[in-house]
Amino acid sequence: MPIAIETAAGRVAGTEEDGLRVFRGIPYARPPVGALRLRPPQAPEPWAGVRDASRPGPAAPQNAGLVSSMLGASSGEQSEDCLTLNVWAPPPGDRPRPVLVWIHGGGFTTGSGAVGVYDGARLARRGEVVVVTVNYRLGALGYLALPALEREEGGAFGNFGVLDQIAALTWVREHAAVFGGDPERITIFGESAGAMSIGALLGAPAAKGLFAGAILQSGAAQNVHDRESGLRVSELFAVELGVSPDDTAALRGAAVPAILAAQARALDAAGRGFGHLPFQPVVDGAAIPRSPLAAVRDGEAPAVPLLVGTNLEEYKLWGLADRKLAALDDAALLRRCARNVPGEGPDGRAHAERAVEVYRAARAERGESTSPQELWLAIETDRWFRHPAMDLAAAHARHQPRTFAYLFTWPSPALEGRLGSCHALEIPFVFGSAGEPAVAAFVGDDPAAAPLSDRMQAAWIAFARGGDPAGPDLHDWPAYEGGRRATRILGAACAVEDAPRETERAFWDTLR
Repeated sequence: MPIAIETAAGRVAGTEEDGLRVFRGIPYARPPVGALRLRPPQAPEPWAGVRDASRPGPAAPQNAGLVSSMLGASSGEQSEDCLTLNVWAPPPGDRPRPVLVWIHGGGFTTGSGAVGVYDGARLARRGEVVVVTVNYRLGALGYLALPALEREEGGAFGNFGVLDQIAALTWVREHAAVFGGDPERITIFGESAGAMSIGALLGAPAAKGLFAGAILQSGAAQNVHDRESGLRVSELFAVELGVSPDDTAALRGAAVPAILAAQARALDAAGRGFGHLPFQPVVDGAAIPRSPLAAVRDGEAPAVPLLVGTNLEEYKLWGLADRKLAALDDAALLRRCARNVPGEGPDGRAHAERAVEVYRAARAERGESTSPQELWLAIETDRWFRHPAMDLAAAHARHQPRTFAYLFTWPSPALEGRLGSCHALEIPFVFGSAGEPAVAAFVGDDPAAAPLSDRMQAAWIAFARGGDPAGPDLHDWPAYEGGRRATRILGAACAVEDAPRETERAFWDTLR
């Protein structure tokens, strides 16, 4: 049954689906095409009549991604006309409901808010909350940092994707009441690059006041380029595209397939110098004035309630594609670690050598494998994800006592257990889709997944309602602070553990 509502740009007609009002593909900004490519988002053009909102909008242009394939998710149709969002809303009620806004991950180069695993129906129905998922510009089209673009009137330096997210949040705040939502209780949540985007938004002045809480899943506030690094990546992309970095007309006139091909070559050419994320937000002095983590530490970020956590074995996802991993020996492990953890301490010992020693001893004490493969995956998990997340939690807790941490430990039985509790595995648990056939190859079919998913959904909903994830199923969830470091374990058992895996976490503090 069609259901129409009024937006600032015109009427849209969604559908009624099992008691929810669902609107898909609503534009929150004008299509960033032609002269608007590589410019900040503009307010949508008003339209006459009623716009169909029964189908999601296209995904941002992108090449294929590992995480999307593991989640059984296809980006589907792609177009630069991608600045749309999707809404799941319960029937009108007596009081405004909390709003949860999802920012998808995908390494800032892949993903869409409309893939099936992000369907907001279960969360909306279970918690009587409004759920929104958004698209934003990706890759070079979202994060190209060139002075020629900055010099233009209204230009930006590398943060078009971030500005899209701010525009989407502005739209949600302005329209929350239309969907029965409370504009004062908007919680943003996201995973991987989505969580890293939230970390960037913590340091973006224009985002202040647009959200009342934030949930960061496997991402923190450290994934931003400094100005020089952003410029180097973007110049590399321009070379691969075969245009001058100063030729904005050529950049705006290039065909999307050529842009994606050049982007893929630039990602390969960037190599280890930029880690896994050559395209990401940039500290530009304007949209992101300084390091978001530094802003959090200094109390300059919004002091909103925060829930932040990671998965126990994040890096096992990338281990699947590591062809040399099976043959890794102790010598090769040290060489790998020396590339990623260079330098030495005051005593002259290499950081890489000490990392291997610390992880080997800690894992042996817990009775865990100390093979070179497992040591590598554990070190990279903490380097990329867990330590930055706990660093953010400790910094934020100094200014906001309602800061909470989790560690997701449920291991997938899929692929003979090789995934462990890897990156992105918690997403179906949060959205309540862990039992769906589309993700069975990733999640597996363990019946223990269902009650864990119930607990996690309840916690995320409780946090959206009042800034605290504790509830009937997960009561007594202590706040995180740098002394006790209380952390909720989310797995077969869901106990609170003080400072889990502290020896490994503390190692990274010594490198500052």
